[in-house]
Amino acid sequence: MIRIGILGYGNLGKGVEYAIKQNDDMQLAAVFTRRDPSSVKIITENVPVYNVKDAAAHASEIDVLILCGGSANDLPVQTPEFAKLFNVIDSFDTHAKIPDHFANVDKAAKESGKVGIISIGWDPGLFSLMRMLGNAVLPEGADYTFWGKGVSQGHSDAVRRVKGVKNAKQYTIPVESALERVRNGENPQLTTREKHTRECFVVPEEGADLAQIEQDIKTMPNYFSDYDTTVHFITEEELEKNHSGIPHGGFVIRSGKTGENGGNNHVMEFSLKLDSNPEFTSSVLLAYARAAYRLSKEGVSGCKTIFDIAPAYLCKQSGEELRAHML
Repeated sequence: MIRIGILGYGNLGKGVEYAIKQNDDMQLAAVFTRRDPSSVKIITENVPVYNVKDAAAHASEIDVLILCGGSANDLPVQTPEFAKLFNVIDSFDTHAKIPDHFANVDKAAKESGKVGIISIGWDPGLFSLMRMLGNAVLPEGADYTFWGKGVSQGHSDAVRRVKGVKNAKQYTIPVESALERVRNGENPQLTTREKHTRECFVVPEEGADLAQIEQDIKTMPNYFSDYDTTVHFITEEELEKNHSGIPHGGFVIRSGKTGENGGNNHVMEFSLKLDSNPEFTSSVLLAYARAAYRLSKEGVSGCKTIFDIAPAYLCKQSGEELRAHML
């Protein structure tokens, strides 16, 4: 049995716990939290919850520690720190900072002889792998990534910070006409505005200036100003009833040419439609936790990304079983 530890018990941590129940070669060994451990109620019986400060004392009880914190403030510190004690895996998703994060984790993991796998999920993660495969197979071509329809948690937080907003959810939506042009092999040059729209469902505070809220959202730099954005004002009850989930998904498409003078067009597409973004991400993390465990058993150390790990390491089945039934 692969003994899994969870650090951070939010939506992602709970998703990991659910996913462990679907993998009979794994067991939950411990949950670590910054909260008072007595206040954290987990699903699995007879599994201890510890304060994160006590993690070092339980290093020998855990094969892989899955880090479920945020990319802004938690993971840049936690992943290299805990790679000194555990095989670790995270879902770090600040794309521009991945090279620096890799270097920090690699240094710590090599010094401790542990394995650290970073930026695992669906983007970065599975989408990254599909982009790489597309470029390898069709070197003359173009990449397209569309996100949604789905809830953007970062953008939803940004809307909630607008003056007069009590609560909100924001959805990222691919522009269907742009998607069709890419699927048709047209290789269009698309602007940010041409690829996605944004839709906001906002619960205003009582007496708030709705026109001002809408203006503040639509002109917000880095979040909404480059997109066609629609703002809907709804009640708290409507938000709870119709927008309480965290769905997401998207498409990675590689459009390329082969043959004499590039006469033949080809389109590769990988898509996801997810009822629960954190639960799916948790399931990807757990598959790569299996890989971390196996690599560690082979004496591998240092930081790895999704590009570095053979798919067979993700599966419970043996090589013989995979060749017989999936090849």
